[in-house]
Amino acid sequence: MANPFAHIELHTSDLARAKEFYSKLFDWKLQDMPMPGGGTYTMIEVGTGTGGGMTVNQAPGVPPHWMAYVGVDDVRASTKKAKDLGAKVVVDVMEVGEHGIMSVIADPTGATLAMWQAKGHK
Repeated sequence: MANPFAHIELHTSDLARAKEFYSKLFDWKLQDMPMPGGGTYTMIEVGTGTGGGMTVNQAPGVPPHWMAYVGVDDVRASTKKAKDLGAKVVVDVMEVGEHGIMSVIADPTGATLAMWQAKGHK
């Protein structure tokens, strides 16, 4: 399938409580990793299928939510195309350490979606 969901990420104000809940509910294996620039990111290991992560919500006033990431070959081109099609760029193209490049858009209906380009691509 072209452009599959590549990662699902929880943004929450109570990371400890979320980790306890989801690890017990789904038996997810969680691994804390240092984030570029400081802080901790919790990887969700699900075995097979799309994995994800958990992080402290950085946006003031935004309620806890899950963010879906779609894999793309060229995040810059995909972000421009989304904007040309009527999306609002919420988080412009940014590098995520040595891992990849991302952006976040809001589609014309207001729904948010992230795009992810793993390092080693264009």
